[in-house]
Amino acid sequence: MMLNKIKGSSYYIDAPTNIGVYVFKNKNCLLVDSGINSTQAKKIDEVLIQNDLHPKYIINTHSHIDHCGGNLYFKNNYPGVLIYTSQSEKLFMDNPLLHSYAQYSANPIKEIVRNNKVVPVDSVIDYGLNKINDEKFEIIPLKGHSIEQIGILTPEKVCYLGDSIFSENIIEKYSFPYLINIEDSINTLKSIADIDGDFFMVSHSSVLYTKNEIVALVNKNLQNIEDYINQISDLLDQPLTKEDLLENLIIINELKVKSLNEYHNYFSSVSAFLSYLYEKSNISFSIEDGKVYYFKKA
Repeated sequence: MMLNKIKGSSYYIDAPTNIGVYVFKNKNCLLVDSGINSTQAKKIDEVLIQNDLHPKYIINTHSHIDHCGGNLYFKNNYPGVLIYTSQSEKLFMDNPLLHSYAQYSANPIKEIVRNNKVVPVDSVIDYGLNKINDEKFEIIPLKGHSIEQIGILTPEKVCYLGDSIFSENIIEKYSFPYLINIEDSINTLKSIADIDGDFFMVSHSSVLYTKNEIVALVNKNLQNIEDYINQISDLLDQPLTKEDLLENLIIINELKVKSLNEYHNYFSSVSAFLSYLYEKSNISFSIEDGKVYYFKKA
């Protein structure tokens, strides 16, 4: 890991989940996300120490553990650090088992529980301009991958996008995206193309994106979602249960399923696509012999 300058006072630390860093004149800094756990947070902290930086603020883009799991480390090691996120993401960080309950639809078996400890958050941050340490940051709604993910635009027009958009490598490796709301995801992607930014950081990408490059990536993400909408719609020419539909998607797209957690991530995405198609009145369902079948409307 190292501290990489983007523009002006906007930096990032390259990590499994990239960490945004905004440096203030007094060498205090604001972090965008905090890593998956205390071990990774300590490595992030070592980079900060090497550069004489003192973390004073953290904004979590969303409540998935790889973005906020380091909060407790920074709280314990930097008394007074202030942590912000959106209203709904705070709800999940205050009640970490909600993720697993939603994923499993009941008390979850231990294999899908990634976190059962409260992740500290001090305040909800509002959309629009927010003054932090006398600098103005724009908070941008980026719903779809999670219930109320946010992005951060710095005064130098550097935008930290979290997981609202996926890099080319991620799409190639995990083509079926983890999304909980398809309509929100589509609207978010379209809104990213309109952000007045010069550089864009995606959490799981080894490269930064210029304005033109992020627009191209938006189109690639939109096309990937459209491809899965069409594929699911075609598969529902014949009635299928949700499990049958996921089985077909896994086989056709050669998706890797290495754990029960991964399976349920895919299962959640299938649910999101079915909800989207149902809300668009493209599919219907029937209950027969104790099974729910989904099918395309004639």
